[in-house]
This record gives sequence, C-alpha cells and structure tokens, in this order.
Amino acid sequence: MLDLLLTNGVVRTFDVPGRAEAVGVADGRIRYVGSAEDAPAARRTIDLRGRLVTPGIIDSHNHLLLGFDPDAVSLEGAQDLTEVRQRIGAHAAARPDLDWICAENAVYSVVTGRRPNADDLRGLTDRPVFITTYDQHSVWLNDAALRVLGIDRGTRIPWGRPEFDAHCAPTGWVTDFYTSAMTRAGLAGLQKDIPMYSPDRRYRRITSSLEMATACGITTVVEPQVPLAELDLMYRARAEGRMQSRVITALFHPVGADAAFRRDLREAVDGAPTDDMLRLGPVKLYADDVIEPHTAAMLSEYANRPGHRGTPSLPPQEFTAMLTELDRLGFQTHTHATGDWGIRLALDSIEHAARVNGTVDRRHGVVHVECLHPDDLPRFRDLGVVAAMQPRHCSPDLVAGTWMENVGEDRWDRAWRFRSLAESGAALAFSSDWQVGEMDPLVGLYSALTRSGLDGGTDWTPHERMDLDSALRAYTRGGAWAWHAEDELGVIRPGARADLVVWSSNLYAIEPTQLLGERADLTLVGGVVVHDADSGHGTVGADVPFAGSGAAGHTCSHG
Repeated sequence: MLDLLLTNGVVRTFDVPGRAEAVGVADGRIRYVGSAEDAPAARRTIDLRGRLVTPGIIDSHNHLLLGFDPDAVSLEGAQDLTEVRQRIGAHAAARPDLDWICAENAVYSVVTGRRPNADDLRGLTDRPVFITTYDQHSVWLNDAALRVLGIDRGTRIPWGRPEFDAHCAPTGWVTDFYTSAMTRAGLAGLQKDIPMYSPDRRYRRITSSLEMATACGITTVVEPQVPLAELDLMYRARAEGRMQSRVITALFHPVGADAAFRRDLREAVDGAPTDDMLRLGPVKLYADDVIEPHTAAMLSEYANRPGHRGTPSLPPQEFTAMLTELDRLGFQTHTHATGDWGIRLALDSIEHAARVNGTVDRRHGVVHVECLHPDDLPRFRDLGVVAAMQPRHCSPDLVAGTWMENVGEDRWDRAWRFRSLAESGAALAFSSDWQVGEMDPLVGLYSALTRSGLDGGTDWTPHERMDLDSALRAYTRGGAWAWHAEDELGVIRPGARADLVVWSSNLYAIEPTQLLGERADLTLVGGVVVHDADSGHGTVGADVPFAGSGAAGHTCSHG
C-alpha cells in the first residue's frame, strides 16, 4: 500500500511517459506513476483537482548565507537616491539600538552617471552606514563608516578594494567585495567591525532562507559559496533539524589560494559529517567579477569606457593551472563568469583540465554566463559544461542603465542566452541567486518566458525567450544532472526520491504573465510534507485537497 497518493492532476514527469494523472509515494520514494484509475490504494490521498505536479525544484545557485537580515533595511525596488535616503533615514530613526545602520540590495544606478559615494549619505545619521549592492560585489559607506573602519588615503582592507578620488581620498565605494569578504581574513575583518556578519546573524540568515526554500517548492538548494570558516553553521543547521530541503554545499576557493589550501578543501570534504540531506563537494571559483562596476573581463572594451575591458581574477595561466589541479583532485568546479572573456577563460581551463588529467563527465559549471560570445556557445555542449544561469538577472528593471550601457547595444544579443544554449543541447541548470534575485522559481519562470520586469513593462532580447517546459526542465532534471543526481532527483519515476511540488494551478494552462500570481501549494522532500500552503485544511488519511502538516506559515515572496 502507498503512503500517499496524489491524484486527479497533471503530473509532468520529465521522464517516459512525459505526463500522468497520479503519483504514489511509499518509504520516501516514488512507487507509482500513471492513471488515476489504476492507482494502488493509499493510506492518504490528496485530490489535486487538476493542479500541476512536477519534480521538486533544484535551485542550483542559492546563497542561503545571504538571506535577509531583520536588523538591516532592504533597498529592493529603490531606484533613486531619494528613496534610498528615505529608507535608510527611517530605519535609523526606528532603530536607535543599532550601532551600525546596515542596508542590502542597492542597485548601481541609484545615482545617474556615476557611482554612489559617501557624500550621498550625509545628513541621515551620525552612525556608520554599510550598504551592499544587490549582487553583493560592491559596498557603499558613509563618512562615519570610513572613520570607524580607518579607511583613509591609500588604506587597504581585507574584505574589498576601496576606491579613491583624484586627491586620493576615499569615495565611500568599495569593489571586489564578495570575492574578498569570504576569505578567512576578509570574514574576520567583517566580523570584527560589522555586526551584520556575526555568526549568530549569519545563522539566522541560513535558517530563514531554508524555511523560504520549502515554501517556494525548492527541494534541493546549492549553497554556492561557503568559506571553510563557516562550515560549522551548515552542520549546525543540519543537526538542529533546520534542513528540510536537501543542501549541496560548494566550498569557496579564494582568489590566489595555494596548493595547501586545496589540500584543506579535500580534507574538509572527505571528513565531512554529511548524509542525504547535506553534502559537500563542489568548489566555487571566480574567473572574473561583474559587469555593472566594469570589473568583469570582456574580450573588447566596455562601450562606455574606452580602453578598458576589465581583467580576469587571476592571470589566465594561473587560473587554468588552479582549475586543472582541482580537477585532478576530484573536484567539480562552479565558476563565476559574467564577461565574455571570463566565460572563455573558464571554458578554456575546463577543456585543458580534461585533456591533461584525462577526466570525463566531471560536469564542471560556469555560473551566470551573462555575456556569451557566439564562438563559445557550442562549447558548453561539446565540453559537457553546465550553464548555471539565473533567469531573473536578464530583467530590464535590473540591467537597464548599467549592464546595458556598459556592454553596449551591439552586444545585447549575447545576453543571457537561455534559449540558444538549451537548443544547442547544452546542460542548463536554472537558479535564483538568492538574495541577488528573488528565491521564488515562479519569478525565474516568468523571467525566462517573458524577459520582462516584474511590472510586466519593457522587455528585451525576445529571441531568447523560453517555453515553460524547457524552463521547468532547467529547474528540475537539468539541475539534477548538473550535480550527478539524475537517477534520484529531478524526475518523477518509480524508484526516484519523492521530492515533489504541487503548484496552485496547471501552470501549462495559463499565460506567462499569470505565473507571478501562482504559488507552491505543497512541497514534499523524501515523501514528507515540508510545506503546506493550506495547512489548516484537512487531516492525514482523508480524501481532501490538502492535508495539514509541515512548515506552515512561511511564505515565498515575489519580492
């Protein structure tokens, strides 16, 4: 007898057969896929009433460690300096108990024609202000923060690169933040000075992110950048039962780390206390930085900065040698690359590693793939490299005014080439990049199908729009393949793990613009209900639309 039967719905299996009416679960595994009429008896039955069931969402790049901090103010949606100042001023007035005023999710274009600076924050508060950009690659400080941190003419700090004006005075803008902040020295420097980076507040971010993940229908999360110094936070979450979604943890390899550090990574992975809910293994690298502050590596100069094309994170030969050694040590790499030169460097290095080491089917990933040169598009398929991409990143409300102008219209046809990569036969794995983007996969699906902002307004590069089935595949079966889990995750077939999502309607029967009005109604991990959006209705064993259990009360916001 089945433990649970989901019936009278639309089941998209991403297997053969492609669709069914019912799926049955027992002992944490899928045991039946087929018609409602032929389904075995079950201790508990849920009538889907035509709703869609898919494999659980695999979010292949989700920064659990960056979840929202309740003691910081969000600048999401603040498009100009007036709104930024209003929110920070209100937060400072409401929280006199805070020594630092911290804010998150600033966009680069809040000031027209230049980067923000300390002058823009004057008059708001006497306390130090610390603001991270939405992509976590830059920081914005006020005068008080510059004084407290001791940043003066030519000062160096372990967690970023301060910018200085023509008179060598600090501007209040810091680049290369995230690549530096997650080193041992960078993290220690932040935790010494910035309360937002204390271990307890970091742990709160992890647990709140995990609760949101199940509410979003996410059954496997890839945390792409955990420093060795913070691994204990992941182990704590597992020991305290806070991981209801499966977590794959990628370890951060700082730029310039040596062979001894790579041996430390190998020892950490080999000695990790992991199980089917938590595993370690991939290694996060940076081939370049990001396009918005002109720090990504481009094959030709930036459209609005003549003579400048950025640089890779390491000289190309050094980067290739590093990735090749990690490949030899058995690691799968997860490499950040946004500029077309950075992407080419990552592909060249992966190709070299396979040739030198004789490795096959390592499934190295290139993350973001924002500006892809046409010559490199077929190489993803040819080299078996995963394109780990975030549909939300292509939205005009995020990239207009900075990304678009920096790259230039002549290269817009290289931007976030989801459809072209999928049609080429490349392995495509979608993700949120939370909290750079909203965690909700429905936002990602909407973005992949429309290439519009969340307000439904301006769209761009419509030739790269995807259909719903291809986008869902990239969130499920594509993600499972990326992490060598295609036999157990990302599909609905007998024997696979019962990681499933019941959506609030049949998503195939609605318009793309309606996706943002839907939700994950029910999330199962290993056959256990971990999220029930209508948890007050129904009981176990009854033939009801939804049965009450699991992590009620947590929502998956569209942002």
